[in-house]
Amino acid sequence: MIPDTRMINRLERLQEHLKAEAPILVEVVDRYKQLDKIAHKIGLLGRSESYTTQISWWPMISVLGTFSAGKSSFINSLIDLPLQKTGNQAVDDRFTVITYTEKGKVRTLPGLALDGDARFPFYQISEDIEGVAEGEGSKVDNYLQMKVAPSEILKGKIFIDSPGFDADEQRKSTLRITDHIIELSDLVLVLFDARHPEPGAMKDTLEHLVNGAQRRNDSSKFLFILNQIDTSAKDDNLEEIIASWQKALVQYGLTSGRFFVLYNEDLAVPVENEGVWERYKAKRDVDYQEILARIDSITVERVYRIVGNMESMANHIENQSIPRLTASIQRWKKRVVLADIATASLLIILALSYSIYAGYWQGLSFSPSWLASFSENHSLKYGVLGGMTILLVGLHFYYRKIFANSIAKKLSTDHAGNLEEAFCKSTKIWRSLFLSKPSGWGNVAQRRIDALRDDTDRFVQRLNDNFAKPSGE
Repeated sequence: MIPDTRMINRLERLQEHLKAEAPILVEVVDRYKQLDKIAHKIGLLGRSESYTTQISWWPMISVLGTFSAGKSSFINSLIDLPLQKTGNQAVDDRFTVITYTEKGKVRTLPGLALDGDARFPFYQISEDIEGVAEGEGSKVDNYLQMKVAPSEILKGKIFIDSPGFDADEQRKSTLRITDHIIELSDLVLVLFDARHPEPGAMKDTLEHLVNGAQRRNDSSKFLFILNQIDTSAKDDNLEEIIASWQKALVQYGLTSGRFFVLYNEDLAVPVENEGVWERYKAKRDVDYQEILARIDSITVERVYRIVGNMESMANHIENQSIPRLTASIQRWKKRVVLADIATASLLIILALSYSIYAGYWQGLSFSPSWLASFSENHSLKYGVLGGMTILLVGLHFYYRKIFANSIAKKLSTDHAGNLEEAFCKSTKIWRSLFLSKPSGWGNVAQRRIDALRDDTDRFVQRLNDNFAKPSGE
């Protein structure tokens, strides 16, 4: 089965699944297919690639944080099942994808179950791992596992429990998967251990998670949670601990975040001062209900996110990818033309210098002894002219190639796809040097992008009609 046929079949299966769950998304998949065609022609995506694989079509909640922050305990409490191992040490060093099963039994499946199933957000993640750490791609089971559980809160959602990543032999790969998870998630719960109120101890984690959050336009999906806050009840310093962590967020550039506070009711030991304990319990209950409300709301937000991502990708192609490609192509053309001019000028200078040295000039008159016979010998004349033409053309295409390779190496992978491949496609040998637009981009592609934006607005209006009625009718 050729790669593009595999992708076609994959999208058809996705649409079949969405028919019952979210019919409007069936149409959205069709629009993603149109966006894929534009990107394929430009070269941003390969024939086996699709923008549909870069997002999660199911509501996705990730639980991130440091070792011993209580991530697993939080999940166990949330789903009301002892699913994840808990403890003060690193009890699980793999990402766990948790989803619903109606079989009534908890079951653990290997990482291959995720890497080889296009319905889940880790499809072919082994290729990304291999790109970060050579030889690790074949060890996907060391990084991922899937667990299924009969918990109602899991219905229609995917939860991800992550390993802590403070000190990790596989740190690069772990952070790569973490970034992949953050990109796909509708909600990111970042847990910290309130028993260690000094944020400096978590410097690397804060730097990666907080800096990553504040650079994003969807930073509101990050919830920072101080877990196991009950341990501070004896000293009654809840506000001081929260302020300390908020100060740490500001130091890393995130001014809009706030901390929720939690503790596990099954493990907490109430303090003697009932007034203090009631205050802690009330704060915990309010924050927990707000977290549950956010989790519950992502089913609706998911549809808006998917529709919005399509428009965002279309805008990115038009306003960022195409301008970068165009600028690179212009730089390439300039170098090739200058090299052609320099080569032609050098050949003329060399020929002129030799003719003067050989005495072919009589004043301003070029009159070598062989000129008359050369003019009469057409085969020789055309042979020399043909040879010179072949030399100049060969050098021209040589310049095209070396300058294209030089510029392409500096083009990183863009949010919309592979800029290097798109640039190489626009500088192929059969592409005229006088074409200023990238391959696959023109008035037709522009109109299709505009149509996709119009469709996005229409989808959003249809979604709004389910919740809002400004006319009051």
